[in-house]
Amino acid sequence: MYRREIDGLRAIAVLAIVLYHFDTPVLGGGFVGVDIFFVISGFLIGRILWKEYRKTGRISLARFYQRRIKRLAPAYFAMAIVTSAFAWAILLPYEFREFGKMLIAATFYFSNILFFRQTGYFDTAGEEKALLHTWSLSVEEQFYIFLPLLILLVARSKQLLLALLVVLWFASFFANILLTPDMQPATFFLFPFRAWELLSGVLLAIWGYERRCDWNYGKPISWLGIGLIVGSIVLIKPDTGFPGYQVVFPVLGTVLLLLNGRQINPVNATLSSRGFVFFGLISYSLYLWHWPVLVLSKYWRETYQSATETVFWVLICVVLGVFSWRFIERPTQQMDTSISKVFGLTIIASLGISLFGFLIYKNQGIPQRFDAETQIHIKASGDFLQDFSRCEVATDGVFAGHNVCALGPSGQDPRVLVWGDSHLCAFAEGIAKAADQAGTAGLLIWNAGCPPLFGINKNETYATPKEDTACNEFNAQMPARLSALPNIERLLLVGRWSYYASGHGIGDDLENSVTLSSTSNKEMPQNEVFITAASNTLNEMSSEFSKVFLLRQVPEIPTYDSRKFARQLAHGQVTEQSTISMETATLRDAIGGDFFVQAAQSENVTLLDPWPQICDKENCHAIHNMRGLYFDNNHLTNTGARELSTLFAPVFERPAR
Repeated sequence: MYRREIDGLRAIAVLAIVLYHFDTPVLGGGFVGVDIFFVISGFLIGRILWKEYRKTGRISLARFYQRRIKRLAPAYFAMAIVTSAFAWAILLPYEFREFGKMLIAATFYFSNILFFRQTGYFDTAGEEKALLHTWSLSVEEQFYIFLPLLILLVARSKQLLLALLVVLWFASFFANILLTPDMQPATFFLFPFRAWELLSGVLLAIWGYERRCDWNYGKPISWLGIGLIVGSIVLIKPDTGFPGYQVVFPVLGTVLLLLNGRQINPVNATLSSRGFVFFGLISYSLYLWHWPVLVLSKYWRETYQSATETVFWVLICVVLGVFSWRFIERPTQQMDTSISKVFGLTIIASLGISLFGFLIYKNQGIPQRFDAETQIHIKASGDFLQDFSRCEVATDGVFAGHNVCALGPSGQDPRVLVWGDSHLCAFAEGIAKAADQAGTAGLLIWNAGCPPLFGINKNETYATPKEDTACNEFNAQMPARLSALPNIERLLLVGRWSYYASGHGIGDDLENSVTLSSTSNKEMPQNEVFITAASNTLNEMSSEFSKVFLLRQVPEIPTYDSRKFARQLAHGQVTEQSTISMETATLRDAIGGDFFVQAAQSENVTLLDPWPQICDKENCHAIHNMRGLYFDNNHLTNTGARELSTLFAPVFERPAR
């Protein structure tokens, strides 16, 4: 029997999800719409399968999957094909390569596993994954495989089957509750931890069938149910350990509304109204289309410029949802198609889409789609991941528990220590090349966002309190550690000095700020804290090592980001600059750089200056000789680091013994 209020529930679920994804105020927990869908799916599929099982003693897998495929596959295939076409035109090779991987995973319903291994649902990285939303479809499809097979395996005993379903419900429920604090991505994405939500619907359907339930238990149940759902949508936040115990509220609310769905009351009347039913009918198609539209439009536009533009894209999603439901979903469900034809066409479409995804992935996102200038920035955007094959977490020694990278030939005692922040990581390949060419062994140790200086504590907006504490503790222990390295003769310090001296980023990362304070608790302006710490560090290290080297920070190019620049070139809307005037760059560098120039006058300190290889008399350049030197406004690419490797030759010259 068709129940209109269930479509009304679907409407709440899909509208909560869509409006949440489009950053609608107040709906901070709109993502719980997925949990509402899970319970509804469990209820409807459980009712279908249990009814067939009780009447015939078995279930027909072929007919069941025929219905599921006709219901779900055509609209998915249409979305996948259209999204692929727009992704071809819009996405840069790296993102397009990842899209190819997602396309395969989504088509064969294991995208939840892929995304679990890649990123969290609430991470900003997820905002560029055009098929991220298919994770929930994969969970449901895995449920469609699990439940029928379970029924078939224990079909001879109804009591055993019921007992097994209840046991599985408890196992899944408590696994979710207990493991979410430590394994949140797993409990969010993976079917075993979500199964209890679907089984809640299944067990409700079975109970209703066996009790000949009329689904009418009084107004308070409906009011409580809708209250739990609305409260969840408004009050639950992404950063509060979801799913965990919080998911109980939307699940229980959905169960209560299903339980009392036939009772005449204002809640059910509203859910059964024409508007709610309409959005419920298009809910699957709307869900399918909204996320690719959001991701690709934001990727193309970089960000929405106004509320009006946001509303425009929401309306585009609704139009696509209506079109997909009216001309794809409904007609294919009503077609009288044989089982063999349904399976045959599905296999062909799945293989075709997956082959396309494989070709995208295999061909590195097909960079040939773009012109030569754009490809320079594209290559730069993918040229930042360093080779960490010679890095490991030390199990003993002075750096026990920290990641340490070996430099130069193996089997030698390290003579050089390189210490720094993420700028050291960016320079790593150039430094490693210099060490190899000189035949001198060394150690490299770095900590992103952590200035390699003594006598300071730092508090950074970009870092977590835990990361700040780890940095401060590491730096406090560093003097003793350096004294315990008898073979180290030379030290190289690498850092984003102007950031620490000024207390803030520049251009594209202007909102990032860092506060330095002296461990002596003496109140000083930020640049004085920095200069005092740098002076003390150099004085102490000059007496500890035969030679101390300082790397002058590369000039910052405020608005350059290789990814943004490549996108803008590809889409014909360049607003960024890949150069900066020498005058402007020098002003920024002078905040901390002048001190290092003066410090290098001492006999034991040498300043290594990369500027002559990046700048001419007038400008500094992110691109040199058709090669990308910069990844973003302050980090070099691996190519840039290798081109500057000769700068480090003095560091690794074999010291006189």
